[in-house]
Amino acid sequence: MNGVHDMGGLECFGPIELESDEKFHEDWEKQVLAITLAMGATGTWNLDQSRFSRESLEPSDYLSLGYYRIWLKALESLLLKHELVTQQELDSGQSLCKAKPVRRVLRSAEVAAVLKTGGPVDREVTQKPRFSIGDKIRVNNIHTPTHTRLPSYIRNHVGIVHAIHGAHVYPDANAQGLGENPQWLYNIQFKASELFGESRHQHDFTHVDCWEPYLDFSHD
Repeated sequence: MNGVHDMGGLECFGPIELESDEKFHEDWEKQVLAITLAMGATGTWNLDQSRFSRESLEPSDYLSLGYYRIWLKALESLLLKHELVTQQELDSGQSLCKAKPVRRVLRSAEVAAVLKTGGPVDREVTQKPRFSIGDKIRVNNIHTPTHTRLPSYIRNHVGIVHAIHGAHVYPDANAQGLGENPQWLYNIQFKASELFGESRHQHDFTHVDCWEPYLDFSHD
């Protein structure tokens, strides 16, 4: 989707301010992370649906809330959508209804193993990759209203297939509940001047991972 979250290539927000190695600024942020991971483990929604809920926040919220408040607001949206809480419960901070059953409950004894395993998204597919290393491609000019991992600043630009990562869950389909629909994933190398103008040094490059449906052969 074309949203405020897609800031790649934009200069109007200023430089990125580097922080210390500290992962959390306040204790409540740890709780937000824990609740988000625990609810994701229930299988009520998938990773891409979770990402889409964050992207779908109001632009003013996305720019002002901060990292973990974005996570919290998106989580509240998912909980309401799936009727796991009511608005009254969120407002009061109290459980007012009988808990709705979920597919799985992540127990404390399981957390370390689950975090260590993670959630691999590589998949085996029978179809061969359409592109080969060295192929000259053009990124499709796609503007979907739903979730996508295609950055806007590379759309309709030309690059070279630098590496092939195998097949992975296709986030554009997965976020809509249409299944994993695995697609080949490529690393595409772009000249910096192709993306950011001729003033960029000729030996500077940008690399972006792109799923196969994002790409086509370039005939330039």
